[in-house]
Amino acid sequence: MDIARRNNVTVTGNPQGPAVVLAHGFGCDQNMWRLTVPALARDYRVVLFDYVGAGRSELSAFSEERYSCLDGYARDAVEVCEALDLRDAVFVGHSVSAMIGVQAAAMAPERIGALVMVAPSPRYIDEDGYRGGFSNEDIDELLASLESNYLGWSAAMAPVIMGNADRPELGEELKNSFCATDPDMARVFARTTFLSDSRDDLKSVQVPTLVLECTQDVIAPREVGSFVHQAIPGSTLITLDATGHCPHLSAPEATNEAITAFLADLR
Repeated sequence: MDIARRNNVTVTGNPQGPAVVLAHGFGCDQNMWRLTVPALARDYRVVLFDYVGAGRSELSAFSEERYSCLDGYARDAVEVCEALDLRDAVFVGHSVSAMIGVQAAAMAPERIGALVMVAPSPRYIDEDGYRGGFSNEDIDELLASLESNYLGWSAAMAPVIMGNADRPELGEELKNSFCATDPDMARVFARTTFLSDSRDDLKSVQVPTLVLECTQDVIAPREVGSFVHQAIPGSTLITLDATGHCPHLSAPEATNEAITAFLADLR
């Protein structure tokens, strides 16, 4: 299958510039980066795509076996990079896509030369010596609710995940994005996301890495950002003046400023 069609690949910006790949998180699609693209388009070749099962991807390509682990999504990312023959691209991953980017960089080090991790979490479940933000019971309840009533779960959880209660339109947008995702495919991605444990993968990162966290984030509390930063040698941690789990939507200026400054330092 043609990868560009399968993953709804969009390429914009400066065709002569270094490549920046923008990867969305669970329940989202490439449209979530629309406030970031203009900040990059003048100087960079900007690549956007939808994971299979999300957005306008080719849904017939979905395989529960492939997408029941982060490796399957990382293969999507690598295959997009291969199809465009990208070299040393900067992979900007939101939420679970930050960990997908780590795996993709390990799979194809010649394709990905730097990482930007926006609100990352390598593990969502607490355990001794590690705070992910959720207990096992929390995650079990979250997944059970999602699987029994996906639309109801989306309506309830989107505003919580987005934060910014004084700007309800942001939560509404995330809810609409969740609801536009096929429930069966969302169920697979949710289990893959919330049951994942990528902590050991962080030690293998050998590329320049920027970690962006928010001051308040119910999905990825600040202890997680600190953990990721400490686990990746030489990484940079920036705490954005932003709340919620989607700073590229709720605080695009601060998010874009941090990303573009990091990219400028790479050149």
